Amino acid sequence: MLGPVILAASRSDKMRRFVSAAPGTKQVVGRFIAGETVEQVIPVVRETTARGLEVTLDVVGEDITTREQASAARDAYLELIEHLKGLDLGTRAEMSVKLSMFGQALDGGHELALANVRPVVEAAAAIGTTVTLDAEDHTTLDSMFAIHEELRKDFPQTGCVIQAYLFRTEEDARRLAASGSRVRIVKGAYKEPASVAYQDKAEIDKAYVRILKILMEGDGYPMIGSHDPRLIAVTQELARRAGRKLDEYEFQMLYGIRGDEHVRLAAEGHRMRVYTAYGTDWYGYFMRRLAEKPANLLFFVRSMITKN
Repeated sequence: MLGPVILAASRSDKMRRFVSAAPGTKQVVGRFIAGETVEQVIPVVRETTARGLEVTLDVVGEDITTREQASAARDAYLELIEHLKGLDLGTRAEMSVKLSMFGQALDGGHELALANVRPVVEAAAAIGTTVTLDAEDHTTLDSMFAIHEELRKDFPQTGCVIQAYLFRTEEDARRLAASGSRVRIVKGAYKEPASVAYQDKAEIDKAYVRILKILMEGDGYPMIGSHDPRLIAVTQELARRAGRKLDEYEFQMLYGIRGDEHVRLAAEGHRMRVYTAYGTDWYGYFMRRLAEKPANLLFFVRSMITKN
């Protein structure tokens, strides 16, 4: 029940100021955010990959209001790629991008976001890796999928994300599974109306399994974004039934959550990628992590009480 309230707060400037100033915030944010600068996140990348894990890197930020901010987001990713070049990790270190950061919501936003993200995808390909387009709220998805399709003409490994709680996603999954693309499936972390999305957790889980089955039986490369032990077990069974080898799909989990499970899956031979966010504009990302799991919110509240 608290999830929708927290998601609404993620859009509130007043709550942003309150949370940012709270005594316990820095401690909890550090659990989910790997650093504020690229210089701080690169050692995390080295340490993570040294343990047999892979990473997808997200420069946090969204809701930009100017073209200058969109250009700055592009440049931040290009700077990240320049730092990754020397690590020679190839696809073991990819990037995740939110098109809202690249100007998608501004006037002429579709064309602007495509123009800004293309150099990032090109630079990623030049060092042997790729980019995944994150899914945001349902109003942005037609644009995101169109940009994904356009980028794949030159960079077919460009990935995208689908969200199980949306009614439209089964149809999207069938289209994407047939195309040979890289597809990350997540439950969904935005506040969506009942007209477009399941509201009940059990219904979302059922939809996730239906969609996962479509992806496993298709020609694409499924990327399973979940910390749920039941869905991890279902993934392994569906992969077995579909005759997929361990390198023909991967698990993805968030930095700071279930780290022991990251290591366990990698030790079993699975590709295990850690979604690693960094940057100064952490508020929206942080609030969605609180909304996803009550334990995260409890951890935050306890930290505030302890600091006080």
